[in-house]
Amino acid sequence: MTGRMKGKAVIVTGGALGIGFGIVHRFVQEGAGVLLVDLNEEAARAAAEKLAGPGRVEVYPADVGAEETGEKVVARCVEVFGGLDILVNNAGIFPQAPVLEMAPELLDQVYRVNLKGLILIAKAAALQMVAQGRGGRIINIASIDAFRPSMVGLAAYDASKGGVVMFTKSLALELAPHNITVNAVAPGAIYTEGVAEADVSMEEFAKRIPLRRVGKPGDIAGVVAFLASADADYITGETIVVDGGALLT
Repeated sequence: MTGRMKGKAVIVTGGALGIGFGIVHRFVQEGAGVLLVDLNEEAARAAAEKLAGPGRVEVYPADVGAEETGEKVVARCVEVFGGLDILVNNAGIFPQAPVLEMAPELLDQVYRVNLKGLILIAKAAALQMVAQGRGGRIINIASIDAFRPSMVGLAAYDASKGGVVMFTKSLALELAPHNITVNAVAPGAIYTEGVAEADVSMEEFAKRIPLRRVGKPGDIAGVVAFLASADADYITGETIVVDGGALLT
């Protein structure tokens, strides 16, 4: 690792497991101070104990869907690390139900976490970055399901991730005058603890992927680290697909 994030203050939501943990690990290895935000405090603290590197981790248990969470996590990041340079909106849920069987409560839950919470945290982060006057990075985790449904039962999730892609573009346009870039990463099939619990057959997904394997959290973390770095200074409003070529088929 290059240590290019030394001294940077980072918030990662949903950072206890899976893709989120991979992202936190990458930033810690690159020297950043990371506020690991997760609803599961036990898992978050266990994750923090596994991390070692030149960076530093602080755990903040929170429900990203709660309206006050954005302001609270940003305030905590400023308190601990002295500011905020990078926000990674990773937290998300994907309960499954065909639309014809979908309860309104499921739809509300998905949008509350995957879109409303993401927007409100991004707003709080942007306000802090604007006030600091030194620019910043906001990186949202979307999904290839924003572009093409992968299976029946994820309509609510797919629609929420489509919203993430368009919100990313809209916020990028708004924040460009403040030198704050806003981009998204759209993972394909990534093997995580959440996928394992959902009992999704990753072998079937792998057969449809040109690179013939499912992804790892590190595959996403590397792209996030790139977007957070100076190498991506002139990129904003974009969504980078990281799917092993799945959308090609």
